[in-house]
Amino acid sequence: MIRSASSAPRSSPAGRLIRPVAAAAAGLMIATLPIPASVFLLAMMILGAALIISPLAAFPVLLTLAPMRTLIATEADYQTPLEIGQITVLILGAAWSVRRVLVQGRLLNVPWSPVIMPLIGFVAASGLSAFTAFSLAAWLNEWLKWVLILALCLLTLDSARERRWEWIVLALVTAATANALIGAYIFFGGSGADHLLVEGRFFRAFGTFGQPNPFGGFMGLIVPISVMMAVGHSLRVMTGWRNRGSLRWGDALLAGFYGLAAGLIAGGVIFSWSRGAWLSFAVSMFVLIVAFPRRWWQGAAIGAIAIAGALGIGQSGLVPASIAQRINSATQDLFSTLDVRGVDVNSENYAVIERVAHWQAAINMARQHPWLGVGFGNYEVAYEQYRLLYWDEPLGHAHNYYLNVWAETGIIGLLLYFSLWFTIFWFTWRARRSPDVIGRCLAVGLLGSWTYLAVHSLTDNLYVNNVFLHLGVMFGLLAVLHEHTGRRAVLTGLA
Repeated sequence: MIRSASSAPRSSPAGRLIRPVAAAAAGLMIATLPIPASVFLLAMMILGAALIISPLAAFPVLLTLAPMRTLIATEADYQTPLEIGQITVLILGAAWSVRRVLVQGRLLNVPWSPVIMPLIGFVAASGLSAFTAFSLAAWLNEWLKWVLILALCLLTLDSARERRWEWIVLALVTAATANALIGAYIFFGGSGADHLLVEGRFFRAFGTFGQPNPFGGFMGLIVPISVMMAVGHSLRVMTGWRNRGSLRWGDALLAGFYGLAAGLIAGGVIFSWSRGAWLSFAVSMFVLIVAFPRRWWQGAAIGAIAIAGALGIGQSGLVPASIAQRINSATQDLFSTLDVRGVDVNSENYAVIERVAHWQAAINMARQHPWLGVGFGNYEVAYEQYRLLYWDEPLGHAHNYYLNVWAETGIIGLLLYFSLWFTIFWFTWRARRSPDVIGRCLAVGLLGSWTYLAVHSLTDNLYVNNVFLHLGVMFGLLAVLHEHTGRRAVLTGLA
């Protein structure tokens, strides 16, 4: 719908007062500062103006720069009071707030979606663990992550209406592609770290994450969205050509970009050489195959064919021996050892035994603090009291996020965490009913992303290096899809 000039949003009285004062102050500073400082200030003013016109301009900044937290912390000559994720969130929040004041004259008209309810439930449940926390500082640091996830969900929902969500998806995939390129550079010799050497000539990729496993996790989280957006825009191109005999160049370019991005990001998963990432990636791709057809029996049939094909490839010997061995060991890591006490440790089983030892420490915490846990974010703080003999070095988390949540927030937090993801999966499955092909493909892609996170969380914690900020934006995209699909899609039967 095209608005008339009279219906366009008007500035509030505060906006009409702020603009001339800000312009005069900026002009005075530019005239009196040295030329380099004036150029920098002018660039910041242009960025600020873009952010005020549309907070969407802050999303690429947030999504691209936030994963550089570890890189900046290890390589920068000096550290700022706030890390890069906090700075970019503040930029987004400030842009959104200023635009609200200038255009609408109010800040309190917060958007709402049923998707937000399970997030609030888990934030509240994990907040209760403050009463039993070993360290309130550690609790606050972890709890604020989920507060930021909730805030970004709301900001995305408010900023992404009227098809603007497609720009946020583009920014999300572009950010992952940039990190994938860094990972490819590292894999083909850019690292030089001998302890990451594989196959005698490659190096496990870690992007800007400093470690391969979380980097592989970030890649795997975004690749389902990349794949499905490439599919969605390709379908648009084919539909336009079939119905009108004309090529939609915009969709063709986006299909090509998302296809290339999907290949690069999937390469990042492989280059990480992370067994958990590989296994989770395979499961998420299977979910895409099953969830994409509108009729469940079609998805089930295609899924069965995919499983048969994968088994056939595995038995044919086409998979390189080193990769096949690493894939097999991924499942062995999960199920081969349930109790490490009395197990002989050697160089081959050390990684498995170490992980299971930390699982057992988490279970010990949960047994001693069954209802509220030892405090959100307090696994490392409490580890010394609950560790097993000889395993005195905490790894920061239990290498199983479900056990981590159980140990830190108790049975109450664990139940609310499971409730959160059950509800998120439910809403995402319903969003597949969107009549818009791009919206439908995004819903299927998000379903693959949630699946990836659910599987990889069995062996790792992916809420690190500001990836939780990307999850907050993804929750917001789901809220937008739910709003577009309509409440009826949530209440009716399966597609």
